[in-house]
Amino acid sequence: MALLRIKCEVAGKVARIEAAAGTSVAQDDTILIVESMKMEIPLSAPAAGVVHSILVAEGEDVAEDQEAVVLEITR
Repeated sequence: MALLRIKCEVAGKVARIEAAAGTSVAQDDTILIVESMKMEIPLSAPAAGVVHSILVAEGEDVAEDQEAVVLEITR
């Protein structure tokens, strides 16, 4: 089992979580949305897998490069 930690690209606030822990995602599927400077920035899966855990909550402030999601890669 390979785990991949996905980081936020921008500082902002978690607007909504699109895929909860346990959800299967395809490459480029949106896992969560970060609102930054009145824009919505998607945090997408870099590979197909299963969301292992979400490390942030809706409404929480996040920093640039903060780990937000752990993805279990499927091959």
